[in-house]
Amino acid sequence: MTSAIDICSEERLRQSGLRPTRQRMALAELIFAKGDRHLTVEELHEEAVAAGVPVSLATVYNTLHQFTEAGMIRVLAVESSRTYFDTNVSDHHHFFVEGHNEVLDIPVNNIEIGNLPEPPEGMEIAHVDVVIRLRRKHG
Repeated sequence: MTSAIDICSEERLRQSGLRPTRQRMALAELIFAKGDRHLTVEELHEEAVAAGVPVSLATVYNTLHQFTEAGMIRVLAVESSRTYFDTNVSDHHHFFVEGHNEVLDIPVNNIEIGNLPEPPEGMEIAHVDVVIRLRRKHG
């Protein structure tokens, strides 16, 4: 029996131009069932294993990059040692909690970007990512 989530995952993949394989559908279901969130390859792999989805870390990595290229998710370059993927592809910015590897959305209307440099000839600014790094106060 096909569930509504399966149909949603299958349709989401087809609309993005990706073939809805069993592994892609299972990973899409895991990624999008919890709403907007930020996750790493390792976190998604752990969720997949816990859910009984037989998938390798390499497959999760490749699938997340295919989803990114298809515009389904967005890559966040928050720190050099980990890549985060964001299910919210709208223009928004992030807080990163240092030492806790936690990424939080900044509400869109809370930040204003101005005085951007002119891009080189023949180029246009596609997106501006602002990451504000936080740490816990001591004392």
